[in-house]
Amino acid sequence: MTSSRITVRNVDPELSRRIRAIGAARGESLNRTVLHLLRDAAGLNMRRERLERYATWTDEDMEEFTEALRPQRSLRRRYWR
Repeated sequence: MTSSRITVRNVDPELSRRIRAIGAARGESLNRTVLHLLRDAAGLNMRRERLERYATWTDEDMEEFTEALRPQRSLRRRYWR
């Protein structure tokens, strides 16, 4: 995927200070902070966060899932004759 450049003009001092403060608090570069804020504003990070929530299992989640499947994984010999 190719990336494009966007130039933003007439950024007022208060907005600039606020964006820089957010970046400093996150330990991010100004560019990364602006991209993150733009993705949030466009609703793109929400999709990623939902996917991470559904695609990330804790060890406890896996144990619960495995336990729930246990009855379905037993073989009943009478059905295999």
